[in-house]
Amino acid sequence: MADKTSYFVLKERAVPEVLLKVVEAKRLIDSGKAISVQEATEAVGISRSSFYKYKDDIFPFHENEKGRTITMVIRLEDEPGLLSAVLKTIADFHANILTIHQSIPVNGIASLTLSVDVFPETGDIEQMVSTIETISGIDYVKILAKE
Repeated sequence: MADKTSYFVLKERAVPEVLLKVVEAKRLIDSGKAISVQEATEAVGISRSSFYKYKDDIFPFHENEKGRTITMVIRLEDEPGLLSAVLKTIADFHANILTIHQSIPVNGIASLTLSVDVFPETGDIEQMVSTIETISGIDYVKILAKE
């Protein structure tokens, strides 16, 4: 089982410059203004190693009326009812599943990618992820993106 992940909300002025540059490099790549990591990191003035070290750990925080999208990957054992338990947990937190993709199990393990729309009534997203992690048969949960 994965270690519990904690999340923090910081004002931009409290975030180290390198992390802000990682966010900017990711934006350049996502928008197509940079076609490679090398080009994006050169444009913002950081090393590729800094980009790779932090790219999965920092995301801009966007609040909007409709909600925000969390994309997560879950590695789970190939057991009947396990996917249903994950989906029920998400429903219990009043989040809305936008997309779902489960790979064919290999050696008894499948990979599940979910995009979930979360709302103020969803509550603590960290608690939702922690609850999913406690389900028997879940190997790994990681938030890939937040929009």
